[in-house]
Amino acid sequence: MDDDLFAQVHDVVRALGGPSVDDVRARVRRYGIKLWTGAAQPPRLHYEAQVVGRRHVDGRDGVALEVGFHAEHRDEAENEAVLDRLLASEGRWRPRLGAEATAGAFLGAPHWRRVSDVWLEPDLGGDDVAFEVGSRLVDYLEALGPLLGGDPGDRGARRG
Repeated sequence: MDDDLFAQVHDVVRALGGPSVDDVRARVRRYGIKLWTGAAQPPRLHYEAQVVGRRHVDGRDGVALEVGFHAEHRDEAENEAVLDRLLASEGRWRPRLGAEATAGAFLGAPHWRRVSDVWLEPDLGGDDVAFEVGSRLVDYLEALGPLLGGDPGDRGARRG
């Protein structure tokens, strides 16, 4: 895996997202990238692409890449309320995100929630991987952002 992979993903998000990502902030790490709007620090609701242990996906050895949206409030009920709101609007985001977007419990932290793709054994050194991950993050930002009030960190993303 290229040490700069997720920095390259950030560049792709900026290039492909245009004005829709002008206010998106990022935290880039060796094994992932976290994206959000608003606050200086990442909020509990954010977008992420990260390398995870495959054991959290299907119990097997190896790695996976998870790309999508996370609700990581300490209170499981808050996370569930965010997911319920997104599922109530599934007809608006499903055409863009497709069948591969899974809504449910987070991988390895069952009290968190997610809408995300999981890519098993990805070629993290592949020529197009930064583009593929970055463009998929833009899909999530553009499909779910409007349903979350435009700011995935906004507590107004709760139902009601």
